[in-house]
Amino acid sequence: MLDPQKLRVLREVARSGSIAGAADALGCTASAASQQISTLERTLGASLLERSPRSVRLTEAGRVLAERADRVLVEIASAERAVADVAELRDGRLRVAAFSSAAGTLVVPALRTFRQRFPGIELSFVEVEPEDAVPAVAAGEFDLAITHQYRQLPRPEISGLRQFLLHSEDLLLALPPRLHSPDRSPARLEEFADATWISTLMPVGFQALTELVCRAAGFEPRIGFRADTYDLVLAFVAADFGPALVPELVAQPRAGVTYRPFVESTQRDIHITVRDVEPSPAVAAMIDIFRTRQGRLRR
Repeated sequence: MLDPQKLRVLREVARSGSIAGAADALGCTASAASQQISTLERTLGASLLERSPRSVRLTEAGRVLAERADRVLVEIASAERAVADVAELRDGRLRVAAFSSAAGTLVVPALRTFRQRFPGIELSFVEVEPEDAVPAVAAGEFDLAITHQYRQLPRPEISGLRQFLLHSEDLLLALPPRLHSPDRSPARLEEFADATWISTLMPVGFQALTELVCRAAGFEPRIGFRADTYDLVLAFVAADFGPALVPELVAQPRAGVTYRPFVESTQRDIHITVRDVEPSPAVAAMIDIFRTRQGRLRR
């Protein structure tokens, strides 16, 4: 493999017409410069200089290599600058994914902070639920994802990944106007076994919380309405269609909706999920921003 430093010596010999001139330009001794050329000749198995007591001249092989050395060294310098820009967060990219109920509250403010600090980084975001985001991070489609895991559900396969706990929250019972009660003590879900429930779309996997929690409470919920977002779930609750189970993160004040803890509640852990490798500078910076912002929210 060609050594860039030896190519620099050859280039300076071509420019100055002498080994002494090359040594002056590079800040080394003429003996060191001569040794670099000799080593390069042995590596290539070709003579690069015609030496005489008073001068040197490039051979044809030396001339061809010197012409290409200029282009090679320019590309090497460009590559070194590009790597330095990535390391110092002046360039690069960061691909982020997150589930919908965390996107607006946790992710958008953090991404805004990141963009303000590191405007040279190409930033992108896709809303993706955890069951798709976890394998996508493992496959290298995203650099970082905000995912969640309900403690009552089996853990997903995360081999090759690392997860950092960002936030933990309880599941709450959202009650419609006709089921409103001034009592704020933990409810028992079996009290609402005859109700028509509102839930998220999927009856299996990461989204099956209503079914699993109600079964653990001793009954099979009758789900009459399913929605893709918690905003729509709560709209149905507010419109008096029935109760729902929602994470604290989305339990914002809404007319017609009463939130209550319940005895059978489970917690949802929100994680930063990345590949189990040395993080890029951009990923490390994003993790730090998420942790700093979440620390402020907890105080």
